[in-house]
Amino acid sequence: MTSGLHHITAITRKIQANVDFYAGFLGLRLVKRTAGFEDARQLHLFYGDGAATPGSLMTFLAWEDGSLGRVGHGAPSEISFEIAPDAIGFWLTRALQCNVKLSGPAQEFGEPVLRLTDPDGIIVKLVGVEREEGAAPFVWWEKGDIAEPDAIRRLRGATILSEKPEETAAFLTRHMGLRDGAVEGNIRRLTSDAGDVIDVRGAAGFWTAAPGTGTIDHVAFRAVDKAQVDAVHAALQADDSGDINVHDRHYFYSLYVREPGGALIEFATDAPGFTADEPLETLGSELFIPAHYNEDHEDLKVVLPQFGLPGEERIIYRDLPFVHRIHMPEHWDGSTLIMLHGTGGNETTMLPFGHHVRPNAMLIGVRGRSNDEGHPRYFRRFDQMTFDQTEIVSEAEAFAAFVEELGPAYGVDPERTAFIGWSNGGNMIAAVMQLHPGTIGKAVILRSMNCLEAEPAADLSAAHVLSLSATDDFYGDLAQEVERRLTAAGADLTVRKLDANHGIGRQDEAISRDWLDGLIG
Repeated sequence: MTSGLHHITAITRKIQANVDFYAGFLGLRLVKRTAGFEDARQLHLFYGDGAATPGSLMTFLAWEDGSLGRVGHGAPSEISFEIAPDAIGFWLTRALQCNVKLSGPAQEFGEPVLRLTDPDGIIVKLVGVEREEGAAPFVWWEKGDIAEPDAIRRLRGATILSEKPEETAAFLTRHMGLRDGAVEGNIRRLTSDAGDVIDVRGAAGFWTAAPGTGTIDHVAFRAVDKAQVDAVHAALQADDSGDINVHDRHYFYSLYVREPGGALIEFATDAPGFTADEPLETLGSELFIPAHYNEDHEDLKVVLPQFGLPGEERIIYRDLPFVHRIHMPEHWDGSTLIMLHGTGGNETTMLPFGHHVRPNAMLIGVRGRSNDEGHPRYFRRFDQMTFDQTEIVSEAEAFAAFVEELGPAYGVDPERTAFIGWSNGGNMIAAVMQLHPGTIGKAVILRSMNCLEAEPAADLSAAHVLSLSATDDFYGDLAQEVERRLTAAGADLTVRKLDANHGIGRQDEAISRDWLDGLIG
């Protein structure tokens, strides 16, 4: 068996910072951008050398603003890249100049090692390695802004924390083709034919790893072809190795299995590779959606986080009171839609709706901060008709402050801005309008009701509101009270009751589009 690493996959919380570190600071090439094969609403980026060579690939799943994970036994704890030994000084200077957290250099297994920390807190080691004759090929990426002698060559390896280090090592040598190497303290080194390494560190007494951002999801090893993957699959089944999943990932065919210590291991073919749907010259320039997803691919592209490569324009997110996602169209017309989700949604849920209504508007999806019944909301409810009045008041105040910051933060023009909220999001808009008149001037509220027990005095004479309720909706008749309040406060109110249910669809989009066109152009 020809052994070696294929790729390593980790999870990032902020995709722009991730791109700036791996493509910008480290000088790797972005070789592929796709929606996730398991979740199309999750961006997946692949970095590598100039030719996307297996063994050079570092990949990231983007859990934008997602929960933090925890490093522990049953998962990898560090990744490492190979550089020339003489390049250690260059990287030390570069890290200091770029304010990248570092330690070292130090000696590990007789090699100089510089430890860096990426924006998510993942330990990235740069290891000085003397290249031997016949070593795995290295294709320099000339646009990475790193001179060839100093550039990262390929993956060097990973460290796996295991409560069962002997069993973990035996599994990897038996099924992934690694060989026993040197031992330092409680770290046992395994080596491959390609020259890369896996360090198995005994972690008895450590806490268990927890998935989330800032963690390494899995390590993938190289297979010659599909037949080899199938042969390893059969051997794993014969050894009763637990659950095994086999997938065609379009760019490679692979299996997933957990080694005895719990770490997720993948075994992936080199072919067909990343040039299967993109020429080598333009690798990483297009976003690909896996063909098996039936959802509108344009909707998915609106939901996935945007980023810019080094030298390209990018959205610089500001630290505002609410987690939010921005989608900037290719040709922005100067208008903005602020999108508020219903119970169980998040900051991306309403972005496709907004894109259908105004394709050339900047979209800002806002995540509710209340976590009620396990789902994001803008304020808690005690039952279907009763809401936490104290939280409504405090969250409305915070939202008004958020709206006030949008102009300085993102160039939002209040005169060309509208708010669209569905269900709990629409309820939030109505509450903000009553409690903070002047904050919201144009609003579409979908399947909404009044949630405020008090009726504050408010002058909404400058406000315009479209209310869309539905006949087959528990809350349909309840829209009348919020409509009465808005009208009594002087708002210019347009009301439509649709032959629909609590869900929203194309009819809502068409009515909203026509109504907004007359207000914000």
